[in-house]
Amino acid sequence: MTTRLPRMPSRTSRTSRETVRVPLAARLVLPRAAVPVFLRATGANRTFVTEAGARRRIRRSSLRPAPYGPPAVLRDDVRVDVEQRGGWPVYTITRRDGASRGTVVYAHGGGWVGEIVSQHWHLAAQLAAEVRTTVVLPIYPLVPYGTAEEARVGILDLVASADGPVALAGDSAGGQIVLSAALSLRDAGVVVARTVLIAPALDLTWSNPRIPEVQPTDPWLGTPGGRVLAEHWRGELDLRDPVVSPLFGDLAGLGPVTVFTGTRDVLNPDAHLLRDRAAAAGVELEWHEGDGEIHAYPLLPIRSGRIARAQIVRTLRRSLAS
Repeated sequence: MTTRLPRMPSRTSRTSRETVRVPLAARLVLPRAAVPVFLRATGANRTFVTEAGARRRIRRSSLRPAPYGPPAVLRDDVRVDVEQRGGWPVYTITRRDGASRGTVVYAHGGGWVGEIVSQHWHLAAQLAAEVRTTVVLPIYPLVPYGTAEEARVGILDLVASADGPVALAGDSAGGQIVLSAALSLRDAGVVVARTVLIAPALDLTWSNPRIPEVQPTDPWLGTPGGRVLAEHWRGELDLRDPVVSPLFGDLAGLGPVTVFTGTRDVLNPDAHLLRDRAAAAGVELEWHEGDGEIHAYPLLPIRSGRIARAQIVRTLRRSLAS
């Protein structure tokens, strides 16, 4: 789940070879302690801390859908295009100079009910520019209309038509979507170059016994609302179906996986289970755990978020070059 931060003007930054205008919102660095204060002040956790809050959010989002287009200002070394694919708007971000290798299909987070926001756009633009790849951003249907199965099928279609090599990436709810898709692709004989999971939702039963231990430290997510959203998102599938909860899938044969997780995130205990099960299945897993970090910290305007984003760039550059 990602919340909106104030839109800031752009400024010019110097790279090693060229001058690129990068929005200040993508360069802003706040003290880590300020983010939980901002989340509480804006009520970002209301969707998750109670069942009623989740139901109100679903109703509000269905009555007044949020805009999903890119910010007015992105870095000026990329271009954005859009087309309709299977009824979804699908955006593509590429370098203006045409330098590109492979594709990253990115599924945004938002608790399956929140629309793509500026942090997702700025990360996608950074990946396109610095990894030198094409980033595909699908605007998938949200609760109460979208389901896990519909999202899975849509991601598979995008991978099938992408220029290879292909990597998958997603944060929070988007992490669930892309890992479920990676499992389905593996079953079809397609192994993606890398799956990058940022604070992924892995088990929609919310049954990990360690979640109540972490909950008091998490200023953002919560089990009561999470369960309401999961009930909608599963559609007609069982919550333990790997299409809904990829932690219940057989991981053997997956391509390499990268995980970013913070210790103040209620999804962190399931990330540990994923790491253990990946090791048992012989899956290469690159692990990044932020001590004291909150949910989806790599997308946030804090120093550790900037460091994590740089690591994601390095990981994808290496994976798509091989």
